[in-house]
Amino acid sequence: MNRRQRWPVTLREGSIALRPLRLRDASALRDTRARNAEWLRPWEPTYPEMPLRTTGISPYVAMIQAIRGEARQGLSMPWAVTYDDRFVGQLTVGAIVWGSARSAQVGYWIDSAYAGRGITPTAVALAVDHSFFNVGLHRIEANIRPENRASRRVVTKLGFRDEGVRRRQLHIDGAWRDHICYGLTAEEVPRGVLRRWYDGGTSGPTLEGGSGPGSALGPHGPNGDEDPRDPASPNPGPN
Repeated sequence: MNRRQRWPVTLREGSIALRPLRLRDASALRDTRARNAEWLRPWEPTYPEMPLRTTGISPYVAMIQAIRGEARQGLSMPWAVTYDDRFVGQLTVGAIVWGSARSAQVGYWIDSAYAGRGITPTAVALAVDHSFFNVGLHRIEANIRPENRASRRVVTKLGFRDEGVRRRQLHIDGAWRDHICYGLTAEEVPRGVLRRWYDGGTSGPTLEGGSGPGSALGPHGPNGDEDPRDPASPNPGPN
């Protein structure tokens, strides 16, 4: 199988879209993350090369360039999350393993100002459906801190199974933190995750794709969904 099958690609559902991250997203990424530093900190994996508070743009440009290489190799699919064409967050299907596994991990975060609008579960559903039915992956995981109730609600709504705790899995906010592993396989959602999310009320996403290399970045960081007043919303994704 071609590891770059169906990438880069833009996925849309109403006002919500996933599009490949671009070099020119560096400023929006820096500004959004800095503005949401306190919102992201309890759930953000330690990234010395890309701190939450920084005035420089170079760390973001460098990371975009680095993950562009991963996307070209078929090892990740890093998207910007947009709402009405406005940058509001990030989602990455990363740590892709091919061969007999065909598995990956999903990580995501959203601007706190846009939490509570159903953006995150829709974006995750779009990404997982594309991974299963267009790319050919078989299993997707999401690893979430037990304290992160809002993010756990996102994946359980979409049908992910609780597969137990991974002890001290990631270094976050000054310590090694436990995470609950949630898993989903393609056989469990034959009609797609987006249909499950909408309870059968959608005909599926619109895809816009090309065959060129993706320009992408992926601090596979947190996600917020439920109540924008609840800081326990983001979900750390794969490293």
